[in-house]
Amino acid sequence: MQRLYDFLRRHPMWVDGFWAVVLLGISLLGGAAGERIGPWAAVVPITLLLSLVVALRRRMPEKMLLLACAVGVAQLITDVAILPADFAMLVIVYTVAVEGARWASRFALVAGLCAAPLAQLRWSNEQTGVAGDIALAVLQTVPFALAWVLGDSIRTRRAYFAQLEERAARLEKEREAQSKVAVAAERARIARELHDVVAHNVSVMVVQADGAAYVLDAAPDQAKKALETISSTGRQALAEMRRLLGVLRTGEHQEAGEYVPQPDVQQIEDLVEQCRTSGLPVDFKVEGTPRPLPSGVELTAYRIVQEALTNTRKHGGPNAGASVRLVYFDDGLGLLVEDDGKGAPHELYEEGGFDGQGHGLIGMRERVGMVGGTLDAGPRPGGGFRISALLPLKPAH
Repeated sequence: MQRLYDFLRRHPMWVDGFWAVVLLGISLLGGAAGERIGPWAAVVPITLLLSLVVALRRRMPEKMLLLACAVGVAQLITDVAILPADFAMLVIVYTVAVEGARWASRFALVAGLCAAPLAQLRWSNEQTGVAGDIALAVLQTVPFALAWVLGDSIRTRRAYFAQLEERAARLEKEREAQSKVAVAAERARIARELHDVVAHNVSVMVVQADGAAYVLDAAPDQAKKALETISSTGRQALAEMRRLLGVLRTGEHQEAGEYVPQPDVQQIEDLVEQCRTSGLPVDFKVEGTPRPLPSGVELTAYRIVQEALTNTRKHGGPNAGASVRLVYFDDGLGLLVEDDGKGAPHELYEEGGFDGQGHGLIGMRERVGMVGGTLDAGPRPGGGFRISALLPLKPAH
């Protein structure tokens, strides 16, 4: 039964055709068995055309409505009394109200309301009188009005559900678009993280390798220490690269325990010590009272110091020194990184240093902007370079 029901739902024309045949048979058999209802030359084509209206009502509702009206007028003119096939007029009024154009729906309402009074005028009953004819006309008009109201309500309901489906589809597309934007932003952040890791650690490894090659024969102990620094720095870089590339492969964050935690302000001292070990003198001071900071602020502060010290090693020259200041204010964290090296032109910093990848000061400004801070960077009077940043802290709730 379920298969039959599904088949009929997929082929509504078969259902309409079946009922059209039934209506045709009942009308012809009833006319042949009962009293004469009109000339058969008119009864047969009228019955056939009304049955055709039922058969094709879903495929071409507007045309079938006009055909039904034309047949009704012909029925009045040829004096063919009311037939069972006239039920097709009620069906087409309902169908046009559900599926037809708006003009056709209004026309069907008017035609349905006029059909019963016209029929009552054409075939009035002398025994009922005028009052009885009016009552019968009103009574016969009610089914047409109900059919139209039912069809129009179903049309409205379908339009409402279609609007809901369209809205749901649009929201789904918007969610997909927002997800893609979020993924792109996350991958851009990961790319910045990867640049910071590679630029800093590879810079340390290059400096240590050059130093080890220089003192390999004269001071083997210093060369060994430099190689140990290269080894530990390489392992650290590999660990962070595995974490970042793992996120890129999966496209989503995994459990926090599977990855190394993000750098924070406390690790800036380790970063400074690493730079000192690589041969860059760095003066590090903390002013104010240290306190817990938002993770985004801590990561931004760490990456700014890391990028600044990396640029000092790359562009400061052999005798360059640097200083790092962390200042805890009531409403923010201040950063000041300076060096006294020969530096590089400011334009090259803005373009991302000599690597040409756009991750120098532009990357710093983007990081600072994400936490609502400000960044000031440029050459110092007398030589060197200065980077000053203020990172606001959100008040605790």
